[in-house]
Amino acid sequence: MDEPTPVLRTVDLGTARLLPDVDRPAAWLLTVDDAPQSYLDLSDPTHLEFEYLRRLGHLVDTVAAPGAPLRALHLGGGALTLPRYVAATRPGSRQRVVEADGRLAQLVDERLPLPPDSGITVTVDDARAAVEAAPPGAVDLLVADVFGGSRVPPQVTTLGYVRAAARALRPGGVYAANLADARPFGFLRPQLAALAARFAHVCLLAEPAVLRGRRFGNLVVAASDAELPLAALARRVAADAFPARLVAGPELAELAGDATPVVAEAAALPSPRPPEGAFQV
Repeated sequence: MDEPTPVLRTVDLGTARLLPDVDRPAAWLLTVDDAPQSYLDLSDPTHLEFEYLRRLGHLVDTVAAPGAPLRALHLGGGALTLPRYVAATRPGSRQRVVEADGRLAQLVDERLPLPPDSGITVTVDDARAAVEAAPPGAVDLLVADVFGGSRVPPQVTTLGYVRAAARALRPGGVYAANLADARPFGFLRPQLAALAARFAHVCLLAEPAVLRGRRFGNLVVAASDAELPLAALARRVAADAFPARLVAGPELAELAGDATPVVAEAAALPSPRPPEGAFQV
């Protein structure tokens, strides 16, 4: 059998590369302008390589009874790693993925096609527009993994966006987002304030070194009007091969401090540019 070869393609938002993993014959790394976007093992969709995706996977595992199907909306597609994980671990789930980069979506469809019975549909649209157009109460889980290159775009950082996301959730549904920042968390803290302004329960999952200010990194936030599975989630992320901490309650309020949500859309800013090499894999 021929060895898989790298794929280079110009997409709408830059240059995409699909790179085979020599250690896992059916696995691929997707980068856009050299920023890692997705890692996918076609032979094992339950394998989550990236640390932040493992934390999102633990959240998926704990937000409903084991194996129960979910209605999910994913903002940001990449190689569809998390939707494929949900499809594998929760058969019968109905999932919609919104990807802003049409040519990237086409590349993934060509080279990393979904099985015909996946229950996953992909649409090309702007994440903010898709959330605002979503029917009220349409989904159990809304996951935002929206990056323009290596930065979260400003249109998904405001209080208006958070309110639109909350409307799309059923009562008790869960919102989750992958963010990126470093201490003193000038980007993260207003995001926490916006979530706390709309949701009764919020938590944060992050590597201890990122929380302590030792490096730039991913931070996963989760929010709901219902209680989150904090105990189960904390145990899972602490026992992971890449351990993380769960921050909630007074500790999270202390982290957010006196930050306020971004209300004016014109005042919204993207997440900070990561330092060189921050997301190398």
